[in-house]
Amino acid sequence: MEITTRPAITVSERDLERLEALLTTLPATLPGADALREELDRAQIARPEAVPPDVVTMNSRVRFVVEPAGREVEVTLRYPQELTGAPDELSVVAAAGVAVLGLAVGQQIEWLTPAGDTVRARIVDIPYQPQRAGDYSL
Repeated sequence: MEITTRPAITVSERDLERLEALLTTLPATLPGADALREELDRAQIARPEAVPPDVVTMNSRVRFVVEPAGREVEVTLRYPQELTGAPDELSVVAAAGVAVLGLAVGQQIEWLTPAGDTVRARIVDIPYQPQRAGDYSL
């Protein structure tokens, strides 16, 4: 996955620690691993209490529009080991998961699919964010 637009992103210290630990366990050939590493390397890091309430963090419930399909999706961003198989979960190592991590409501990001098509995701709403709810341990 190659990200073609790179808006500013914010990641909590706790999410960063857990994601870096996750990256050490993933196969080097997993396409999302390199993209996730690149996003973490450029992220602004914030204490969990200081993460803005409109930013997508791990375990956030996020609603975004995927273009060019124009499809609105609402999912919970999860670590791969926490996926239950529910259709409304999104792994942080999936292309869309890497893309939405750290974005704020109103921001968008574009990436190229393996087939060379451009996909864009725009954050519409974050119905639940653990930090905003005071759930700093999630």
